[in-house]
Amino acid sequence: MTHEFRDLMETAFHWQKDEMVVLATVVALEGSSYRRPGVRMIISQSGRMKGAVSGGCVEKEVLRQSQSVFKEGTPKVMTYDGRFRLGCEGILYVLVEPLEISEGLYENLQTHFTERKMFSCDSLFLKEAGIHEGMGTFIMLEGTKYALSPSPSEPNSEALQCFTQTFLPIFQLYIFGAEHDAVQLCQMATQVGWDVHIIAPPDEEKTIDYFKGARSLATPLFQEVDVSGIDDQTAVMLMSHSLHKDLQYLLQLIHKKPVYLGILGPKHRRERLFSELLNLQPEVPFDFLEEIHGPAGIDIGAESASEIAVSIIAEILSTLRKVNPQPLRNKKGSIHE
Repeated sequence: MTHEFRDLMETAFHWQKDEMVVLATVVALEGSSYRRPGVRMIISQSGRMKGAVSGGCVEKEVLRQSQSVFKEGTPKVMTYDGRFRLGCEGILYVLVEPLEISEGLYENLQTHFTERKMFSCDSLFLKEAGIHEGMGTFIMLEGTKYALSPSPSEPNSEALQCFTQTFLPIFQLYIFGAEHDAVQLCQMATQVGWDVHIIAPPDEEKTIDYFKGARSLATPLFQEVDVSGIDDQTAVMLMSHSLHKDLQYLLQLIHKKPVYLGILGPKHRRERLFSELLNLQPEVPFDFLEEIHGPAGIDIGAESASEIAVSIIAEILSTLRKVNPQPLRNKKGSIHE
């Protein structure tokens, strides 16, 4: 996922100033595993690690295998066969390669993250353990190709396989409100990896320090709320605890199309909010009202603010991934189908 990739690239860029860094990418999978192809981790020459390629059973082996890459400076493929262990029952193919991020690549990546632009990444590999000519990872940023390995050899496209990954803009959550439950939702959404933006009422005195992990805090007048950054990789949550304030925010959102728009509170409050909205804006599209999740959240028996946050995040994820929430033990087929 994009937020994981951003964290790895930022960390590696700083690590490489003092020591060599290796990138490990799961490029293929046979059978089942905790994570699917596309997950990554980085290892420094001193043994620091960030990220993960599994639930914890593979990382030590990746660390061990990375030592030869540090020594020889050449990408290689390692395999991890979980069928002979007590962990995952699949075979992982992991491309382990030297990582060196140029200033140009780093700046271009930061621009893509900030401006919410898509980009892609190609990892060339052979589905066989060992060193093979031409392996390595390349990032495509608006037609410009960057190699992640310091001195990649010319790829032999006929012999190598290519794992391609497309990175969407980092998922973001706009929280309209600044009460205690908004703080809990902000913290949990940050842990999931989302970029969180807080929109608080104009008279709010809290600072961004109150919202651990938030990327921004704004306290604009209702008619001056900036919703230009809301796109199809955005969830919006109205939780100001004021019908009037929620109404003013909702008026600014009528022509936006977030993947999720939720409203805190019971059904009768939602209906009153809709009624007042229609009185002010009779031409509100019916589809806009139909897409609103109110009351927000999945019924998990949530009581506390933190439990309600879990419920809301679960509904946002299920909406984003287009799945119907259910116990996994009742699901037919594999977990990731």
